[in-house]
Amino acid sequence: MEWVVKFTSQSQGRDRIFRATQYACALSVYLLRNHSERKDLVAKLKSLEAHMSAGRKLFRLGNTVNAIEAAQRTMQLSDRVLCLCLTVANINRALYFFCDNVLWARSVGLIRDIDRERWSLNSSRCYFLSLVMSLTRDVYVVVQLMAQRARDKHFRQKLEVHLSENPEVAEAVIPQLDAFLFLLWESLKSHPAVALDTLKNVCDIFIPLDKLGIYQSNAGVVGFCGLISSLIGILTLTQPKLRIKP
Repeated sequence: MEWVVKFTSQSQGRDRIFRATQYACALSVYLLRNHSERKDLVAKLKSLEAHMSAGRKLFRLGNTVNAIEAAQRTMQLSDRVLCLCLTVANINRALYFFCDNVLWARSVGLIRDIDRERWSLNSSRCYFLSLVMSLTRDVYVVVQLMAQRARDKHFRQKLEVHLSENPEVAEAVIPQLDAFLFLLWESLKSHPAVALDTLKNVCDIFIPLDKLGIYQSNAGVVGFCGLISSLIGILTLTQPKLRIKP
């Protein structure tokens, strides 16, 4: 129970619990949308989803400063690709949180004379760009891991054994593709932090894609992807060794 108390005492922990609840509600509403006998439950879930969203905006009031500080740190990285990707990602996260803070102030009546739709659109654009740069970092790290793995003699022997033991796969799939997928799998399996971060960012990117109209999915897909990424966020917060660095 001690880790539960410690987790919920952090603002990030509470935000991620609220986020998971929000997207779980969104997914449940989508799955129950055609059940007329569940109208009351659907209404309650929609209300809970709205409350979770409002609560998350309150928790994130200081995140703009945190993102700016993160950008200052990543600017010092010696690897130029990581420096560029993470700095741009953090700058866009700061802008996203700023837009989010403005929208929160508008919702509670502190600010009135703003175009809510325009600010919401700008928020989604910044979130999308941040995720694109984070995914670019993930791909860059994965490629580096695969290159290191490919140079390892033990892995090359393991690959040869894999190809010889699975001739039917080599016949059904291009051998080079099979080798590539095996190399990718082994690289991600040996670095779960990279695998989890990549999966989280892939799930998250469906949210702004849908809002911006770049790729229209549905509330079920958005709810499911948001729930998966939220659970990964909770896992990486409780298990720091599973958090990608830098």
